[in-house]
Amino acid sequence: MNKAFDFLKHRATMNGEPVNYLSTIDGDRPSCRPFGDPVLYDGRIYALTLRHKSVSQQLAANHHACIVAYDGQNWLRINCDMIDDSNNLGAKQVILDEFDWAEEAGYTLDNPDFQIFYLANASATLANSDGDILWREAF
Repeated sequence: MNKAFDFLKHRATMNGEPVNYLSTIDGDRPSCRPFGDPVLYDGRIYALTLRHKSVSQQLAANHHACIVAYDGQNWLRINCDMIDDSNNLGAKQVILDEFDWAEEAGYTLDNPDFQIFYLANASATLANSDGDILWREAF
């Protein structure tokens, strides 16, 4: 998990900002969107969203997901389950503390729309552009 988190947080960037792509299932079709900074808390990688967004509804219907990130040379792919942990106020507080924009964007502890997920049953693979596997990690 440490290698995957480090890649997502520090190496996969666009214009200096961390970015990765989260794919979910929308009915019987894939749906992909850019996703922001991950957060590490209590040995888990977390992502945040709002319940009214389609990603939330898609993960409620099917928690299987794939995250892909690229650093200009290497590709990271994480196949995982995304588990709703929105009742974990400790994790939410760490997320709020990490992002100065979060509260202004509506991410507050008393907002029932504020939702967090952690990655579980994950397998991460880093490969170069030739397809050579550089490392694998399960968490």
